[in-house]
Amino acid sequence: MSKIVVNNESEVTERLTSEISKCAKRAIDERDAFRIGLSGGSVLNFLCKAIPKIQTDLSKWKFFFCDERYVDETHPESTYGVYKTKLVPETNLKLQQFVPINISLPLNECAADYERKVRDEFGISNSEIPEFDLLLLGMGPDGHTCSLFPNHALLQEKSLLIAPIADSPKPPPKRVTMTLPLINNAKCCIFAMCGASKAEMVKRVFVDKEDLPAGKISPKNGELILILDSEAGKYL
Repeated sequence: MSKIVVNNESEVTERLTSEISKCAKRAIDERDAFRIGLSGGSVLNFLCKAIPKIQTDLSKWKFFFCDERYVDETHPESTYGVYKTKLVPETNLKLQQFVPINISLPLNECAADYERKVRDEFGISNSEIPEFDLLLLGMGPDGHTCSLFPNHALLQEKSLLIAPIADSPKPPPKRVTMTLPLINNAKCCIFAMCGASKAEMVKRVFVDKEDLPAGKISPKNGELILILDSEAGKYL
């Protein structure tokens, strides 16, 4: 795990821009495609600043969602909806480059459908696990990441790569989420965080090694990178 502590949010964005750029260049050079998983919250704010600065062929990027709320894209809780309205207009990205969930399906079928979509995009069989080039992750005040919450049964999920959750302790309760086997098969996972409100949980997860969901992120063949401002990283 690489722990990068910089002075402020602006420098977090700069470093995140650099790391995304490296991942994108490597993926496009190797396979002519860059597959990236997105989270909501502050990740969007970072990306809106970062992506316009990256020297890359954006047409070769494909966007997936590390988790998504089971709501219509016009709903304020829709992660895809927020990216569609706030990121896409600021770039040359096309909506076809995003792979959203299909909420016209029942929740369980929606999750299974999204897993099929992911497999199809990677062109792999049901026995293989996709290897994302980069997953941009967030961490909640309870130590959750994606829609994997403390003490939830989904932390033990081994067979599903994309799972439904109908009892999220954080509203809205219905969601679909990547599970640990898929997350930990990524080539790179990045947590980018700012502010004193993150400091205590950063310490609990990454220093004290408490048994919390964000602490279970450990790419088996890739790298885990923390990019923090001085306030979020003050206990590292």
